[in-house]
Amino acid sequence: MLNRALGLGMTLSIVLLSVYALAGTPDWLREAAKAPLAKYPDDTDAVVLLQERLVTVSPDGRVHSTYRKAFKVLRPSGRSKGMLYVYFDSQTEITSLKGWALTASGEEYEVKKGDAATAGYSEELYSDTRYQVLQIPAAQPGNVVGYEYQQLERPFVLQAQWPFQDEIPVRHARFVLELPPSWTYAASWRNHQPVIPQQTGDNRWTWELSDIEAVRSEPEMPNWRAVAGHFGVSFSPKASDSSSPNNGSWAQLGRWYAQTANGRRELTSAMRAKAREISAGGANPMETIQRLASYVQHNVRYVAIEIGIGGYQPHAAPEVFASGYGDCKDKATLLSALLHEVGIDSYYVLINNNRDYLSPDFPSMLAFNHVILAILLPDPADTTSTMPILRHEKLGRLLLFDPTDDSTPLGYLPPSLQASQGLLVTDGEGELVSTPLLPPLANRIHRTAKLSLETTGVLKGTIEEIRFGPFATTLRDNLLNLPAKQRQTILQSMLTEMIDGAVLTGARVGGLHDSEAAMTVSYDVTVPAYAQHTGNLFLFRPCVLGHKGSSILEGKPRQQPLVFPYAASERDVVEISLPAEYSIDEAPKDATYSFPFADYKTETKISAHELHYSRTYERKEVRIPIEKIEDLKKLYSDIADDERAYAILQVP
Repeated sequence: MLNRALGLGMTLSIVLLSVYALAGTPDWLREAAKAPLAKYPDDTDAVVLLQERLVTVSPDGRVHSTYRKAFKVLRPSGRSKGMLYVYFDSQTEITSLKGWALTASGEEYEVKKGDAATAGYSEELYSDTRYQVLQIPAAQPGNVVGYEYQQLERPFVLQAQWPFQDEIPVRHARFVLELPPSWTYAASWRNHQPVIPQQTGDNRWTWELSDIEAVRSEPEMPNWRAVAGHFGVSFSPKASDSSSPNNGSWAQLGRWYAQTANGRRELTSAMRAKAREISAGGANPMETIQRLASYVQHNVRYVAIEIGIGGYQPHAAPEVFASGYGDCKDKATLLSALLHEVGIDSYYVLINNNRDYLSPDFPSMLAFNHVILAILLPDPADTTSTMPILRHEKLGRLLLFDPTDDSTPLGYLPPSLQASQGLLVTDGEGELVSTPLLPPLANRIHRTAKLSLETTGVLKGTIEEIRFGPFATTLRDNLLNLPAKQRQTILQSMLTEMIDGAVLTGARVGGLHDSEAAMTVSYDVTVPAYAQHTGNLFLFRPCVLGHKGSSILEGKPRQQPLVFPYAASERDVVEISLPAEYSIDEAPKDATYSFPFADYKTETKISAHELHYSRTYERKEVRIPIEKIEDLKKLYSDIADDERAYAILQVP
């Protein structure tokens, strides 16, 4: 949906840069380069010597921003600090762009705006946003590189955001705000104690920070915005319109968006006829909703249109209906209009598809990059406990649905939108709401294996797999994005992840083309040397199917909480026929491990010449706070021990 915050792919074409010796290096960069450095860990790639942003607001609302940043490169992997990307669009002009390098041997280099290449978003996006790409030379260990650029904006949202913390240490950071007379500001700090600004002129304030620690990137850590220091500031005239997106409450933002979308859900006669056609014969309200949702999800092509106000305002439903394409807010608008025609109300929900991106204390339209729909369920509508239902005190049951994600049917919610926060836009109001985390049973995988173990140690048989939720949608997307002849490669890879050394001899897939159905996969497998002879003993592991634990917590002590993509339930049932002439000597002990965030249980039974092994693993929460990391580490260790346990047969 919205604006340049989207991390869309860019096609870069870097031109050969002109390099000028004896460059006009500015005093601020020279001073930053002289600053003494602390002792940093040996794996530190670079250090930010200075990070500065100066924001000057004109009475007409134009914003002049100057950005300055200086790095000292410490390791070869820090050379990326010599590449700079600066956006511009119809509302934002780059008025100046320069970069410099100061080498350890005393050489100086300069590059300017004319040396930069221009890059844009991918062709799937209709947007006037472009980038100037500037490569600063000599970004080598021991050297200092810096840049300065200026932008002139006429933004729709009068706010500035300053992410002052980095993956590398920051020596000094400064933010300066200068406003016209009679303007005011409101500041917000995230993941940092508030800093009192110094008043450095009439309606001019300066915030300064020093020696900011690096935030270490770790696997499965929260969104960067949830852990790194961030400063946001809103500014406006004292007597500004209360419905403006620049007045600081979520309710006011909701009112502004409702006004922006006002009149966009009107219907034409053709649209009314289509709504009646699609819903005709629906047995109940849920079937009616499902039919209309599926129509918009699969028959309106996604094309993002983000030019000017188009980054925020949806196109009128008749335009979307006639053209057959639109972005997330357009698809939500069309579906809302069609639902209203059959007597079902719905509401916009503005959200970010990066969980924990939004800061509850800083109301901002810049926090959102996506729009979904909250559908008001009629009282007779039957639902299940696994549906993404928001129970609103005044409105009632609201079923959350993403019309843009054609892989996720009605009744589910993409994992990135679960356990998050969004702005519910009702008639003239706005309210920050929490989206539900779907229970483990909504995202489950059930495997049943019927196998036989030969005296040679070869394991053979069939594994049947049923997938629901993201387990199904992820596999479906992966397979459909490949030619049919190459899909076997994906299935072989999945089998190898389950059983080391397994060979896929046949496979069948069900539900591939039906996004509303579960997916089934059948594997015919052969595993050479699965069991081993040791003297008169025959050893094998009953835990055949996959690994539930993880090694990501090994190594350095964890600094960040851990975030899973979704709650999940996995169940394995394994039957292994054993050689008739061998007898059972020892079987693994049953295991049960339970924590507030996860449960794990295994059971092994022996009957005649068969071994029956079952296990369940249920992940109940998605956020593991730092104080619970040791519990998770212990669970992973216990699971690994259980998975390594052997069954022992006696050889006659």
